[in-house]
Amino acid sequence: MFKKILIANRGEIALRIIQACKELGIQTVAVYSTADRDSLHVTYADEDVCIGPPPSKQSYLNISSIISAAEITGADAVHPGYGFLAENAHFAEVLSECKIGWIGPRPEVIRLMGDKAKARQTAKAAGVPVLPGSQDPLQSVEEAVSLAAEVGYPVILKASAGGGGRGMRIVHAEEDLAGQFAAAQNEAEKAFGDGSIYVEKYLTEPRHIEFQVFGDHHGRVVHLGERECSIQRRHQKLIEESPSPAMTPELREEMGAAAVRLCEAVGYENAGTIEFLLDSDGRFYFMEMNTRIQVEHPVTEMVTGMDLVKMQIEVAVGRPLEIPNGLKPRGHAIECRVNSENPDTFAPSPGPLKTFHLPGGPGTRVDTHGYEDYVIPPYYDSLVAKLIVHDRTRDYAIARMCRALDFFVVEGIQTSIPLHRRILRDPDFVAGRLSTRFMERFLQREGRSGDGGK
Repeated sequence: MFKKILIANRGEIALRIIQACKELGIQTVAVYSTADRDSLHVTYADEDVCIGPPPSKQSYLNISSIISAAEITGADAVHPGYGFLAENAHFAEVLSECKIGWIGPRPEVIRLMGDKAKARQTAKAAGVPVLPGSQDPLQSVEEAVSLAAEVGYPVILKASAGGGGRGMRIVHAEEDLAGQFAAAQNEAEKAFGDGSIYVEKYLTEPRHIEFQVFGDHHGRVVHLGERECSIQRRHQKLIEESPSPAMTPELREEMGAAAVRLCEAVGYENAGTIEFLLDSDGRFYFMEMNTRIQVEHPVTEMVTGMDLVKMQIEVAVGRPLEIPNGLKPRGHAIECRVNSENPDTFAPSPGPLKTFHLPGGPGTRVDTHGYEDYVIPPYYDSLVAKLIVHDRTRDYAIARMCRALDFFVVEGIQTSIPLHRRILRDPDFVAGRLSTRFMERFLQREGRSGDGGK
C-alpha cells in the first residue's frame, strides 16, 4: 500500500480523497494556490505545499510545481481527482519517470480515449454502437459539409480533444456550418491546444446515461451500473441519479456489457466512465469515455455501498477487484450540484459564506470544502457542495432531496439551491420524463432562455 499520497487537486474532491486515505491509513499531502490557503483540504491533510498564485496555469496545472511538491514531501503516489491534470497523459508519464505512482489508467489509454475521434473508432471496432459521423478529425469545412449532408441534419461538431461542452456546436442547416465550424475550432484550440474537430449525427431528445467502470491490473473489468445525467445546462450537469428512470434490467445488461467490452479492448485499469446517448426507442450510442473519477460518483456509492475512491487506490497498488460485475442498485440516489451562481441569471457569485448550515438526517450526504466564513474564490469551478440523498424508491428520494434542499442554508453568496428546488418539483422531472433538452424546456416554461446538454 502507498504510504503517502499527494492530491493534485482542490475543493471537495481533494477533501474526499483525504477522507479515503485516512481510512486506509495513508498520509496525505495537499497542494494549494494562494487563493486556497484556507480551504478545508489544506486543513485536513497531513502536509501541505503552496504551488503558486491563483491562476490554474500557475498552480494546479503546473506540472513542475506539483512534481516538486511530491518529491520534497516524499509522496510515493499522486491522485489527480477530476479536472485539472486528471486526464493529462503527459503528467502521468512524468510521474512514472520520477518513480512516483499514478492513481489512474495508463498514459497511453488516457491519450487514446481522450482523443474523441480515436475513442469513437475504438468503440466501433469493439462492437459498441456509435452515431453516424466522421471517423477521423475533419480536414476542412468542405469535408464537414459533405459528411453532414451524408448523415443528415442536425449534426454536432465536437473537439477531438474536448470535454465539458467546450469546442462543441450544434448545427441545424448547411448555411450555418462554416461559421460554427470556425467557432468550434477556435474554442477547442484555446481550451485544449488542439483545434481538430469531428462531426456526428445529433440526437434531439436523447438521455445522457453513463456507466461506472473499473478495471484492475489482472485483466478484470466490471461495471457498477448507470447514472442518469440528462439534467444539464450548457453541457454542464446539474442533477444526477441512479438508477436511471429509463433503465430496464435487460437494457442495463446490454449497455453494461458494451461498456465492459470497450474497457477490455483497451486494457483499462482503475476508475472510468463510459458515456452513452439513449434515444426514445431504447437504442444507445457511445459518446465518450472519462478516464478518471467523476463529480457524480457518490450516487453510485450510495446505491452500491462501495467506496470508489478507496477502490481506486487499492487497484493502483495491484489489488484485484473482488466485486461482482453489474451490481444491482439498492434503492435510489440523487445528487444536486450546489454552485455559487445566481439561480436565475447563472452569473457567478463568489464571496464569503456568512452562513453555511448543512442538512442532515437519514440517507443524506454533503460533500463540500466550504464552511462558515470561508471565501469562495472567483478563479475556479463554481461548485460549492454536492448534496446527495438515498432512499428506497425514486419518489422517496425526490421527497428526501426536497427536504434536504429546504434545510440547506447558505448566506453571503447566491447558489443554485432555489433552481434545484424548482426542478425537483417539476412534473416532468417527477415523472422521469428526462432528456438533455429538459433544462431548455424548463427555462422556457419559466419565461427564461436556456440551452440543454449534449
